[in-house]
Amino acid sequence: MSRSAHPAGPRHADVLPEGHYAAPPADLNRLDAHIWSGTVARNDDGAIEVGGIDVRDLAAEFGTPAYLLDEADFRARCRAWKAAFGPDADVFYAGKAFLSRAVVRWLHEEGLNLDVCSGTELAVALDAGMPAARIAMHGNNKSNAEIDRAVAAGVGRIVLDSFQEIVRVAAAAERHGRRQPVQIRVTVGVEAHTHEFIATAHEDQKFGLALAGGQAAEAVRRVLKLESLELIGIHSHIGSQIFDMAGFEVAARRVVSLLAEIRDEHGVQLPEIDLGGGLGIAYTADDDPAEPYQIAKSLGEIVTRECEAARLDPPRLSVEPGRAIVGPTAFTLYEVGTVKPLEGLRTYVSVDGGMSDNIRTALYDAEYTVALASRRSDAEPMLSRVVGKHCESGDIVVKDAFLPSDLAPGDLLAVPATGAYCRSMASNYNHVPRPPVVAVADGQPRVIVRRETEEDLLRLDVG
Repeated sequence: MSRSAHPAGPRHADVLPEGHYAAPPADLNRLDAHIWSGTVARNDDGAIEVGGIDVRDLAAEFGTPAYLLDEADFRARCRAWKAAFGPDADVFYAGKAFLSRAVVRWLHEEGLNLDVCSGTELAVALDAGMPAARIAMHGNNKSNAEIDRAVAAGVGRIVLDSFQEIVRVAAAAERHGRRQPVQIRVTVGVEAHTHEFIATAHEDQKFGLALAGGQAAEAVRRVLKLESLELIGIHSHIGSQIFDMAGFEVAARRVVSLLAEIRDEHGVQLPEIDLGGGLGIAYTADDDPAEPYQIAKSLGEIVTRECEAARLDPPRLSVEPGRAIVGPTAFTLYEVGTVKPLEGLRTYVSVDGGMSDNIRTALYDAEYTVALASRRSDAEPMLSRVVGKHCESGDIVVKDAFLPSDLAPGDLLAVPATGAYCRSMASNYNHVPRPPVVAVADGQPRVIVRRETEEDLLRLDVG
């Protein structure tokens, strides 16, 4: 993610001055291990393989574009996060990053909890067998039907996002004869160093109840008066794709300060805090994310220190890594359709997908890397822009990349770190069917989300 992102759109086609770009990598065939999933490598033929399977075989069987998800890598990341935080903390996978029934089953088997933020995400979780007690329900505008469904199912927590929602959840809990565990989401006034569209802890945005002005404290008062609600803690989320832990330190300090105020005013010490997710991953070689154990150590020390200063027992800590688990586990495989050199500028490489399967470049000015996947090449590097097939000049997959100068139609390209948000935010722009998600493990591929078809789209068009 660009650290100096501009509003998506206006500058996408700028031609920057010669010399702006870094030198091309010494070896275009090298795959940077901290960007790609654990089982990705080049085989003896020079093609990329994942889970022991050649991408050329995957393309022949499942078509392109396709999201290829490394199941072994996904499970390993789940275990790493769970081990890092230990038995005295909770790891909630953020389903918004990517959710399917297979993913829910993997999470269940690896001992992680699940965070959902819509009634349909909840439906997937329950259908795939996730125990309701291990599900958290988020959302800034939960409908009455969604709230009722969550309470009826017995979800382990509902994160309250407004004064109106306090009333709605309490009413649903009364109808079902249940004392519903809840947390209150607070906006703590922290500036996360990320794109403005995914920074969520400053006051001027739609999520949560602000500490400033006393909204959060008033929400606590209202919840504690309601017999059908059990206030188990405070929730904070400062943004996404964050590398700098300083924001979490400020957030933890302010959340713990609120816990102390609650103790002093109400004589209640809340048992939990949730510091959200948003931990960044490596999309390019310039990104340097921390390992789960480093994050766990840092957050644990921050919370313990702040609680000691406030003379509070340390609460149980929850975190919500979504992107940090699934993001690096998948890459998108495309086929090259046209190669268009622009003399003195760059070469435009068009692939058979684009902004319908990855809107993040257009939406957030996100940065990606790309590799020739179907073969090895020793040709000279050429400055390239990988673009999609859609009728939109902002339809860009990778803004600036070096690819071999012998690239040709029919070659396969792979864009790594597309496991998070790409399929979740995919669209049918230009009536293009959304790609499949193919999980690979131990030499065996299987479709976990099938490719949409023309028939699927025509069935929806009932006019």
